[in-house]
Amino acid sequence: MHKENPSKKNDFLFRIKSGETLISDGATGTFLQQNGLEPGGDPEEFNATRPDVVKRMASEYFHSGSDLVLTNSFGGTVYRQGHYGFGDRVAEFNKLAAEHAKSQATEDKFVFGSVGPTGEFIQPLGSVSEDEMYEAFKIQVTSLEKGGADGVVIETMTAMEEASLAIRAAKENTRLTVAATMTFDRGPRGYFTMMGVTPEQAAIGLAESGADIVGTNCGNGIDNMIEIAERMRESTSLPLLVHSNAGIPGMEKGEIIYPES
Repeated sequence: MHKENPSKKNDFLFRIKSGETLISDGATGTFLQQNGLEPGGDPEEFNATRPDVVKRMASEYFHSGSDLVLTNSFGGTVYRQGHYGFGDRVAEFNKLAAEHAKSQATEDKFVFGSVGPTGEFIQPLGSVSEDEMYEAFKIQVTSLEKGGADGVVIETMTAMEEASLAIRAAKENTRLTVAATMTFDRGPRGYFTMMGVTPEQAAIGLAESGADIVGTNCGNGIDNMIEIAERMRESTSLPLLVHSNAGIPGMEKGEIIYPES
């Protein structure tokens, strides 16, 4: 059947489901640190104070071959920004993050908003209610959409409850493609998130929450990531997103290097 004028969302998913492998970008934090972000500084503030750096980051990743670049908004919830005194600028920072990355994207490239964990626990483990956490994610994802993002990547999640709230906030309040990834560590009994979620449970839970794409990020070198992806594939037919970290560091000529990446 002829597919007429696919939207960006449908185009992204269509390309993935057609068997194409799309390449994402590299790290955000280390790039910013190499370009003026002080230790302990707020990365998201750079969207307002150093737009040149944020735009150049997206441009360099696109020119290096990335099909997909994430926004500088990993810590873009009111809880994270509140630690820096910028809780009232969350909508601004997220919208700018998407605008800066989008300004560097050609028609066949994509920008997804990075949505990281809040750093808070839901009641009764913590003091934040489900409604409050949902609202925090809602503010972030709607601001990313207003800035022109094609989708969001809800990433580095360890608790299924928090991941589910973020997915719901995006699906119920935006038209964005939603990817969700969790972070696993390998122990004597296998792979688990910090909150005890297995790759199989993650694949099922993220899909049931409404994610269009599921996967894993951070936490492991590429060999372990392949095994995690294989285990997730056994539990879902959804497209998989794998974001490995840099691997185990080493020293060469007095500089830290990452041989694996």
